Amino acid sequence: MVKDCDTVWDNCLALIRQSINPQSYRTWFEPIRPVKLDGQALTIQVPNKFFYEWIEEHYLDLLKRTIRAELGEQGRLEYQIVVDDHRKITKQHAQGSDVQAVSPEYYSGQIKNPFVIPGIKKVKVDPQLNANYTLANYIEGECNKLARSAGVAISKNPGGTAFNPLVIFGDAGLGKTHLAQAIGNEIVLNIPEKQVLYVTTDKFTNQIIQAIKSNSVIDLMNFYQMIDVLIVDDIHFLSNKLKMQEIFFNIFNQLHQSGKQIILTMDRPPKDLVGIEDRLISRFKWGLTADLQAPDLKTRMAILRAKMEKEKIELPDDVVEYICYNVKGNIRELEGVLISLVAQSSLNQRAIDLSLAREILQNFVAEVYKEVTIDAIKRMVAEDMGTTPDKLSAKTRKREIVIARQMAMYFAKLFTNQSLKAIGDQFGGRDHSTVIYSCKSVEDLADTDASFKKRLAELEKQIRLSLTN
Repeated sequence: MVKDCDTVWDNCLALIRQSINPQSYRTWFEPIRPVKLDGQALTIQVPNKFFYEWIEEHYLDLLKRTIRAELGEQGRLEYQIVVDDHRKITKQHAQGSDVQAVSPEYYSGQIKNPFVIPGIKKVKVDPQLNANYTLANYIEGECNKLARSAGVAISKNPGGTAFNPLVIFGDAGLGKTHLAQAIGNEIVLNIPEKQVLYVTTDKFTNQIIQAIKSNSVIDLMNFYQMIDVLIVDDIHFLSNKLKMQEIFFNIFNQLHQSGKQIILTMDRPPKDLVGIEDRLISRFKWGLTADLQAPDLKTRMAILRAKMEKEKIELPDDVVEYICYNVKGNIRELEGVLISLVAQSSLNQRAIDLSLAREILQNFVAEVYKEVTIDAIKRMVAEDMGTTPDKLSAKTRKREIVIARQMAMYFAKLFTNQSLKAIGDQFGGRDHSTVIYSCKSVEDLADTDASFKKRLAELEKQIRLSLTN
C-alpha cells in the first residue's frame, strides 16, 4: 500500500505517544504538521526555531526510531521551520548524521518584485498576514482599548472612517504587530474583494532598492497603488533614508487620496520621530494616533490564560498570579515564561509550582518579587485586623483573633516556601493539620462572605506590593 505523509506521521505519533508523558506529547508533538513524503524522506512543519531545537535535542533518538520503523533504515526526517517573516527554513537529518541547514526557501506568498508580472492588477495579492493574529485573540484592556476599538471600526469599513491613517505606537512586545495584522485578517475574512498587504519597513526598503537597480520605481509605485489596505510595520526604520521616504510619501498620498486605508506601526509617537521629514510626520497625524501601554495586572492575567487555553496548558492559579505580578512590561516575556515553564517541567519531570516559577523568572526579569517573611505577614494581617502580631500565636479562641490567625496562615502558605509544619511552629507551635484547616476555612469564608472576600483580596494586594519595596 502506498503511504502518504499524513499516514506515516500518524503512525509515528502512535509510537511516540507510548514513549512520553501526555503533557510532553501535547506540548511538543501535537503542533507538528506533516508536509510531504518524498521517497524515504518525511517533511514536517514546526512552529519556530526554538521548537525545532528542543525536539532535536531531547527527542532525536525517539524520532529516529519511529522514522526507521515507518520508512526503513534509510528513512530520514526533514523540517520546515516557520520564522517571523513567514519564511520556512528546511533542516534535515538522515540516519543519525549531524543536522545540516539547507538554503532557506520562501512560501509562495513571498513578496517578490510583483510589479514585473504582466497584468498584475488582475492578480490577487497575498496579504502576507499571520493567520494566528486575530482580533478575537487580541485581549482588550485599558492599555490598548482605543487602538483595538479603532481597529474594529476599520475592519468593518476600511478607508471609510476618520482613522486613516491609523498609527499604532508603543514599546517592543506590546502587540503592535499583532493588532495591525489582526485588522488585516479581519478585512480579508469579511471583505475578501479588498486587496490587503502587510509589509515590514525593511522589506519595503529592499523592494525600493531592487526597483532602483532595475529602473522600475514607477512600476513599484503602481503596484502599491492597487492596494486597498496597506499595513507597514516599524515605519520608524525609514529614519534618515531620504530616497525611501520620498517614494513612501508619494505612495501614501496616492493611497490616501484614493480613500485607501493605511495602518502604520512605530516605536514612539509621530512627533518624537527622528530623521523623518516633516511632511511625512504631518501626514501621520492626519488620522488617529493610538498608543499601546504596558498591560495592567488584570489584562496580563487574561493574556496568559488565553495563551494557556490555546496551547492546552494548565497552571495553578498561584503560579499564574506570580508570573503576572512579576512580568509587567512585555507580552512576549509572558509567553516566554510559559514556554520555559512547560519545557522545564517536561524535561525534569517536575510539577509546575511556585518553586519552579521562581527559578524560571530569574532568567526573564531583573528583579523578581522578594519572598515575604512570616513575621512580616503577621504584622500586616494584625494591623489590618486591629490586633497585634503576638496575639496570632496565643492560645486564645476569640473569633476575631482566630480569623486573623487563619488569614495569616493562609498568606504564609501562599507567599512562602515554608512547610506546613514550619508555618504552624511560628503560630504558637500548631501542627500542620491546623494550618490546612485554617487555609480551608479562609477559602470557605471568602466563598460565602463577599465583604470578607474583598478584604482578603485587598490584604493580598498589600502584601504583594510590599514585595517590590
